[in-house]
Amino acid sequence: MNSRNDTGVVAAPGQTSTHRLRGLVGAGLIATLATMVATTLTAALAQAVGVDFDVPDGGEAIPLPGFAVVTGFFSAVGIVIAVALLRWSARPAQRFVWTAVSLTAISLVPPLLSGADTATTAALLGLHLVPATVMIPTLARGLRTRTD
Repeated sequence: MNSRNDTGVVAAPGQTSTHRLRGLVGAGLIATLATMVATTLTAALAQAVGVDFDVPDGGEAIPLPGFAVVTGFFSAVGIVIAVALLRWSARPAQRFVWTAVSLTAISLVPPLLSGADTATTAALLGLHLVPATVMIPTLARGLRTRTD
């Protein structure tokens, strides 16, 4: 047996691993666009009800396009993690969910330490959870095999 070809990844019957990879990346990119829009709209709604997104350490308010850019970047990082787990993990969906939930929990720390007012802190915490609720299930679904 050639251990070099034994990655523990099992493609679904009738699908090549390239097909699964393309499907995962495609779904991830669509979810990234959706989460960028959802996060930016949520931030705009928060601003409309009075949240100013002024963070004392930075001295300036976070602009709406900044939410889209940061969301897009970290969603892309999530896609890269999912692709790596698809390639090198025997249980990619479970490992991805565990990793993504852990990273999401860690991402909640900076808003709590920012020194912003309560409304801004609560909004920032919510804005960290919006992309997680879109990206994690979408990518985990793309990583599941029939044996998971």
